Amino acid sequence: MNILEQVEALENGKGIQYLVDSAYMIFNNPIYMVDAYYNLIAYSDNPIDDPYWNVTIEKGTFPTNPLLDLIDKENMLLVITASKKCVLVKYEKWKFGRMTGQIFNRDKNWVGQATMHAHIPFDEERTAAFEMLTDKISDEIHDYDYFSKLPTAFHNDIINRFLDKNVEKTMGSIPQTQVMQYGLEKYFYLAVVRVARNSILENVHRNRLSYFRSLLKTRYKRFKYAIYSDDIIMLMSSKEKNFYGKSFFAADNVLLEENGMYIGISDCFENLLETRQYYDKALAALENGIEKKSAERIFVCDTA
Repeated sequence: MNILEQVEALENGKGIQYLVDSAYMIFNNPIYMVDAYYNLIAYSDNPIDDPYWNVTIEKGTFPTNPLLDLIDKENMLLVITASKKCVLVKYEKWKFGRMTGQIFNRDKNWVGQATMHAHIPFDEERTAAFEMLTDKISDEIHDYDYFSKLPTAFHNDIINRFLDKNVEKTMGSIPQTQVMQYGLEKYFYLAVVRVARNSILENVHRNRLSYFRSLLKTRYKRFKYAIYSDDIIMLMSSKEKNFYGKSFFAADNVLLEENGMYIGISDCFENLLETRQYYDKALAALENGIEKKSAERIFVCDTA
């Protein structure tokens, strides 16, 4: 069998480690898989003379410096995580090239990546076979509860980091900025959703926020969500400027009214490191709108 046929013959249902070990036998290149936090999930137990591979396996996570400094400088991580299929990344100081493919859960959300350290060159057939392998891994995790829940926790964590201004510009130990751009368009918008609390206890209110976040996720699947400071945050994006406004949410005005929700929306921005600044704008629009006690439920930042 050729290499494509060998990958196609791999069975699902035996676990990620089986697929990784089998891939090593087929490609004769070591491979590992990490989740969205770059935590090591599985790897082929075949030592190689590559310090970045060794650190990844030893530490159980993707190495930070100097590799991430290099990636940030060269903007290579954006290339990796923005790829819908696979990409081969090379750098003159690296002993091995790296073929990386994206892993998706059953809801088509990005949850991690598989990386092969390629000391054997990749031709068109080997690249196609590696793409097939990443699809096999995505199929394998289809019913894994861990990967089904991962995007909710990951997006909540990283958006909170943005809002707390706790994101290192050189990426740090978590690829916050670049990874959060995966699946988003060029222009970002930040919405703050407030749910009427009335006199209920704080812990009850937090539980209700989780429910309402789930409700909004069902309605607006493309957005990324978080709970922050007793509000729900929606990170939205569009190919166009000035896309998200009252007209976009107008059809759901009844839903907002029935559930006691108000929405404040920022103007657009292009750098996720500015998320806090545009959160403040959305929050101001929300609180100013509520203070006026009008019948409206949707308030847009005044850019004048």
